[in-house]
Amino acid sequence: MKKQWIIGLLSLSVCMQAQVKPGGGYPITPVPFTAVKVTDTFWGQRLKASREITIPLAFSKCEETGRYENFVKAAHPSESYKVGGFSFDDTDVYKTIEGASYSMQTYPNKKLSAYIDSVLTIVAAAQEPDGYLYTARTMNPKHPHEWAGSKRWEKEEDLSHELYDLGHMIEGAIAHYQATGKKNFLNIAIKYADCAVREIGDKPGQVVVVPGHQIAEMALAKLYVVTGEKKYLDLAKFFLDKRGYTENKNEYSQAHKPVLEQDEAVGHAVRAAYMYSGMADVAALTGDQGYVHAIDRIWDNIVNKKLYITGGIGATGNGEAFGKNYELPNMSAYCETCAAIGNVYLNYRLFLLHGEAKYYDVLERTLYNGLISGVSLDGGAFFYPNPLESIGQHQRQPWFGCACCPSNICRFIPSIPGYIYAVHKNDVYVNLFMSNHSNLKVNGKNVSVNQTTNYPWSGDIKLDIILSGKQNFILKIRVPGWAQGSVVPGDLYSYTDKKTMEYHIKVNGVVMESALDKGYFVINRTWKKGDVVEVHFDMEPRTVKANQKVEADGGKIAVERGPLVYCAEWPDNDFSVLSVMMSKKPIFIVERKQDLLYGIDQIQTNAQTLSYDAQGRLVAKDVKLKLIPYYAWAHRGSGEMAVWLSTYLSATRPIMP
Repeated sequence: MKKQWIIGLLSLSVCMQAQVKPGGGYPITPVPFTAVKVTDTFWGQRLKASREITIPLAFSKCEETGRYENFVKAAHPSESYKVGGFSFDDTDVYKTIEGASYSMQTYPNKKLSAYIDSVLTIVAAAQEPDGYLYTARTMNPKHPHEWAGSKRWEKEEDLSHELYDLGHMIEGAIAHYQATGKKNFLNIAIKYADCAVREIGDKPGQVVVVPGHQIAEMALAKLYVVTGEKKYLDLAKFFLDKRGYTENKNEYSQAHKPVLEQDEAVGHAVRAAYMYSGMADVAALTGDQGYVHAIDRIWDNIVNKKLYITGGIGATGNGEAFGKNYELPNMSAYCETCAAIGNVYLNYRLFLLHGEAKYYDVLERTLYNGLISGVSLDGGAFFYPNPLESIGQHQRQPWFGCACCPSNICRFIPSIPGYIYAVHKNDVYVNLFMSNHSNLKVNGKNVSVNQTTNYPWSGDIKLDIILSGKQNFILKIRVPGWAQGSVVPGDLYSYTDKKTMEYHIKVNGVVMESALDKGYFVINRTWKKGDVVEVHFDMEPRTVKANQKVEADGGKIAVERGPLVYCAEWPDNDFSVLSVMMSKKPIFIVERKQDLLYGIDQIQTNAQTLSYDAQGRLVAKDVKLKLIPYYAWAHRGSGEMAVWLSTYLSATRPIMP
């Protein structure tokens, strides 16, 4: 395997690439984040916060909350230990190591590497001789965690999370191996994976179970690519093919029917997104098109009936799950941060399979809104759910007892640079817009690109092409759906302002013409050193309405600009933002606020508030409404916030006297 390909494979918690056999792998090859140096102000701040605050915080919380102590106890089991916490607490250690490993690849840190080695010494000591590593059972085998069951795998489809632990262990181990070249963590993961291969299956003496919480499917597919051992891919496929045929047949864990028959996103949103991503990985490696057809059907269901305007998924806290079709409440919206990460994983894989920009339209919407809203700007506090409306009951927390979201943020944010570009033979895809310097391989030749932009605040992007000589390749620049008058693929949301956004692309100052190919502006030419591509997207505030079947948004509009969804929040407005009545034809003013919330573009417009006076009469008052990007809300204390704002009296909530 070529080193470039392996790095690309490992860089994103994304699996296969074009050179993988026997199924051919993903047709499109990711560009590894190690080949992309982000110099962007917007994302540079996020990456710095992750490196300096989020990852160290997560390690300190693992120590403070007894995550490490669990491994120490498992190395010296005792009936005196009371097993508490969650059965999946081990994964917080694995995920934080994964994120730290990604970070170290671009920002080497010997002290951090040594610290991780000390943690891995503790982890290794907890592993049983046959490879099994699950501290919730091992520390007190006679009285394990109440979710663990009396023997291995007994409660796997319920609450034990043994295979979930394995999945995150593999993901973290591969990232660590990539970052350091050391196999101390990888060997632990391989040993546990081999244990699962021996004990799970439909052969005599094996148990037939599927993961209660999916992720092992993705991880095992990746382990197959790294090791070349097909037994790991076979187990991943076994987990998918047996789902719906075991005793567990509930929607909560997507076991209500075989995966090839599924056509609607149901149940726990994180489990679902991880499973759909695993299906894509296994399909890419095995060539099983049945998986692809199933994921395509489910994706259509999500984007047409179950996707929030912020890119969030999972409408209800009851089961952290998808709701019914068009069930998208705002104040009670769950939109778990982990589910947003899973939504990015899924859409990225579908792009790698199909090469269509629409998947990146969903990915970008999720990334800039419903995902980064889950972590504070300083990197030190987190949301578990990400609602679209609040009366002050929401505030980010520095940690949770169930800490899956903070540790997931740890592993995701450092991988963001790897989502910018992709290549396929002679094609170079430019999918995201952020300032960076990248080194790509196109048909075996080096191509460097300097991207300069103030996105998401500006729609102007400059690409400097750096070559040693002349080279022919096809540059494919994504034209976002929002720049073409499409909020999301499908008809779940639509613009109401009847504005027409223009865009143009120049090469060396000359305007280029191109029919869009799957959402991409295509430039096929012989490039030379010094060529400059200039991209311009009109970027104005737009008003959006939801499909009339979405009852929660009836009579309301949302405001967005470029990839950003905006919201009204209490610190900027000295009135109840929940009582606002928007103009039918609002006029917006965009104002740069460099010292507010790490620098934002604030939007202002004239509106009215409605209230009842002492006599019970309805009173309207003219106000100046100010809006901020949704990702930045809840940084200035608790109070009211709303994404969807009323335009009809029937949707308003006048203030009572």
